[in-house]
Amino acid sequence: MRAVIQRVRQASVSVGDELISSIGRGVCVLIGIHKNDTPADIEYIVRKILNTRIFEDANGKRWQIGVKDAGLEILSVSQFTLYCELKGNKPDYRHAMGGEAAQNFYQDFIQQLRKQYKPEMIKDGVFGAMMQVNIENDGPVTINIDSPMKNRNSADENGQ
Repeated sequence: MRAVIQRVRQASVSVGDELISSIGRGVCVLIGIHKNDTPADIEYIVRKILNTRIFEDANGKRWQIGVKDAGLEILSVSQFTLYCELKGNKPDYRHAMGGEAAQNFYQDFIQQLRKQYKPEMIKDGVFGAMMQVNIENDGPVTINIDSPMKNRNSADENGQ
């Protein structure tokens, strides 16, 4: 799994003219799902999203607390393009988990995030839709996190 965590002042996601979700201060997380990801990857990424220290503490000291300890909101957006590989100038998404399996995996991820935090603080977009994501970065602070590779590389090299 791959997460791009952005500290935001506010963020929202719309489909067409319909506002789907919005948050105030917190993090907007773009989520990519690799074809070989497992529930262990969900656990790892959820832990990192909730606890990566990108916020200041009550004394104003930077890099001290995560979004969970700060009591802030999370907007999650699925983005299969995070597993793009260029072949020349053409995008190739063969490393991304396919359609229905990815949707189920993403829902499991959202459920785990809500289970480990306050469900009302977790917002998301519409899986598979063409979305408009508006992000007002704070900093900017952007952190890229990949779950541990495990057997992912050997499976890709063997054409699986």
